[in-house]
Amino acid sequence: MAAFSYQAIDSNGKKTKGVLEGDSARQVRQLLKEKGLKPLEVELSTSNSSQQKTGAGLRMRRARMKTTEMALFTRQLATLVQSGLPLDEALKAVANQSGKQSIKTLVLEIRAKVIEGHTLAYALGEFPKVFSNMYIAMVQAGEHAGFLGIVLERLADHVEGSQYTQQKIKMAMIYPIILVMIAFSVISALMVMVVPKLVKIFDNSDTELPALTRALINVSDFMVDYGLYSLVLLVLLVLAVRRLLQAPQQRYRLHRLLLNMPLLANTFRTVDSARFSSTLSILIASGVPLLEAIRIAAAVLNNRVMQDVCQEVAGAVQEGSSFSKALEQAGEFPPMLVHMVASGEASGELETMLERVAKNQERELEMNLGALMSIMEPALIVFMGGMVLLIVLAVLMPIFQMNTLI
Repeated sequence: MAAFSYQAIDSNGKKTKGVLEGDSARQVRQLLKEKGLKPLEVELSTSNSSQQKTGAGLRMRRARMKTTEMALFTRQLATLVQSGLPLDEALKAVANQSGKQSIKTLVLEIRAKVIEGHTLAYALGEFPKVFSNMYIAMVQAGEHAGFLGIVLERLADHVEGSQYTQQKIKMAMIYPIILVMIAFSVISALMVMVVPKLVKIFDNSDTELPALTRALINVSDFMVDYGLYSLVLLVLLVLAVRRLLQAPQQRYRLHRLLLNMPLLANTFRTVDSARFSSTLSILIASGVPLLEAIRIAAAVLNNRVMQDVCQEVAGAVQEGSSFSKALEQAGEFPPMLVHMVASGEASGELETMLERVAKNQERELEMNLGALMSIMEPALIVFMGGMVLLIVLAVLMPIFQMNTLI
């Protein structure tokens, strides 16, 4: 049984579309007629069809899920599997509960693969843009061990935790970004609309204007004459830098720079350390071998330098070194992580210690973000107030000078 995309007309003459499962397009047309729909177009949408290279199949391979959608999908599937429902029925129920057509089609694609006799991990692997290597490895380990429901439950917790961390970071950055935008807008408006009108009163003055006033007039004239061109140039420069950073060497240099930046370096390192510990913990707890788990966990990190360090750690472990010693020699991970891993190796509870490290790193991340925001917010306010003060002084100083002369 495969998934078919269809377009049909209902009894009111309204055009509708969706996805249905059937053995053939003819059967799907019959099902649509039984539902009172007049089929216009029915086409196979499964990834094993000839459309895999073009059209719907290619679009499905490039399909994506948001973190919230991934968390909901995993939680629903875990609950249904743990309740004893067969996997294909669980996938069908999840597809029916989805309110988004693209996700419904994706889940039915996965179900079609499962019905054909493939494992769930294999079916998920057909969509690498949606499901990460860690996700697939955990599902594969759960299927081999016979604890798929428990593993999916852990995955759901992990995805929801990642979503929570991402939301905290985004929320922490909203206020500074708004402040920067307001400051830029206010200062630009003053320089373009207000300052030119104010400085006209000095046109007929024979006295030499203060240096601050002359500088303000020059900046104002530049923004009036070339402000739009400068903005376009800035946008092009940002696009050029983004394109330049697509090169592996340039991105590696940027990530190395981020790990050496004052104030921010510890935050970037803490984010990846927490992600590494959390991912490694659930992989090991799900039965994935340590060496494979390290390499998979390395792939989920954002920083290329940290990724390369994790690969070096995996190589050292493969050569016979202990995990904690390899982490210590790498020199990029917090001492807390190294010590807890050493304790976990000694006690045989490595996954438990890694989970504790992940929670500790997440708490430290919260404190770092709080400290960073407590510095940035007043700094931005002081900067904005200072710029306005300079503009006011530049306008008032010649007036005071003229009054003194009079």
